[in-house]
Amino acid sequence: MLSATSGAVRIGARRVAPRAASVVVAPMPKAPLGRITNITNITNIAQARSLSSTARLSYAINNTNPNPPLGEKNASNETPSRIGLIGARGYTGQALIDLLNAHPNMDLRHVSSRELNGQELKGYTKRKIIYENLSPEEVAQLDKDGKVDCWVMALPNGVCQPFVQALGQSSSLIIDLSADYRFDDAWGSYGLPELVQRSKIAQSTRISCPGCYATGSQLALAPILEHLGAAPATVFGVSGYSGAGTKPSPKNDVKLLHDNLMPYSLTGHIHEREISHHLGVPIAFIPHCSSWFRGISLTINIPLNKTMTSRDIRQIYQDRYAGEKLVKVVSEAPFVKSIQGKHGVEIGGFAVDSTGKRVVVCATIDNLNKGAATQCLQNMNLALGYGEYQGIPIE
Repeated sequence: MLSATSGAVRIGARRVAPRAASVVVAPMPKAPLGRITNITNITNIAQARSLSSTARLSYAINNTNPNPPLGEKNASNETPSRIGLIGARGYTGQALIDLLNAHPNMDLRHVSSRELNGQELKGYTKRKIIYENLSPEEVAQLDKDGKVDCWVMALPNGVCQPFVQALGQSSSLIIDLSADYRFDDAWGSYGLPELVQRSKIAQSTRISCPGCYATGSQLALAPILEHLGAAPATVFGVSGYSGAGTKPSPKNDVKLLHDNLMPYSLTGHIHEREISHHLGVPIAFIPHCSSWFRGISLTINIPLNKTMTSRDIRQIYQDRYAGEKLVKVVSEAPFVKSIQGKHGVEIGGFAVDSTGKRVVVCATIDNLNKGAATQCLQNMNLALGYGEYQGIPIE
């Protein structure tokens, strides 16, 4: 059994600013107007190459990643946090429960599911928990009584707003896994730690987690933004059917998907708008659903504004994601089979056409992990004052 701690103490611990990093990151060059509104500026590799060999090495170590992981530097809280999970029935909710069960400082107290109300939560070993069917008013009362430090909304799009409104100005951390607040820059932080300033996420009490397709696509596009050509990049995405949720639909009908690939929402998909909004450039996105259960494969066609080589482009990605534990840059195009059940993103391919002005980049991500539950826990760690990767299996 984990001990309860008052909300006042918990909040105080969470609001402690992360300790200063051991290296100082020099200011990055400004991005072109209209690009990367919420994304941290990308590295000026040319500046590093113009330095002497000694200075270049120092610059590369300190500056290739403008938003380096906080890691254990963020660990300012040694007290367990009490968690309330709203929408625990879905695949993402179950994946998050597994991660919370293994986390030494996450104390799950309430799980809410209309369909499972009254049943015992399986797979959580820290304490016996019975599913509840909590209303927004009941959530607000639990929060007012100081019973919960962090609320996770693992609900379908368009459902969580009554809960968020009921919590009002509560100082408790709220993390929303739906798309409801991803376009509301005033609501809180957009929780993509590799691209959004981690210090901002660490000081937030409202965090909107990115979508699965949007996470993989933005990570695969952000390093090359300053070299984009005039035409929009095109993302061809294929997801396992768990991405369609548990509610029966053609996109999770296993018989229909057998030996099949199902295109859907060919224009205007919500992730197309999300990717474009947060990168600050128009991106075309074409989603498909496949017969496998979990995992996403992204093949991205990127026009370039100058001639580049595959080696140059791969180096840009390696420099941008230096030190990242959940982003792996590889030479070959990654396979979705290799990312299933893993907690990061793999980016590779970097095939440049004969003109040198078009590159194809591939990325894979597990939609239930880094595309949802793992990223949620990463944000929880940052905002609650734990090590950024605590409780996340790192390979």
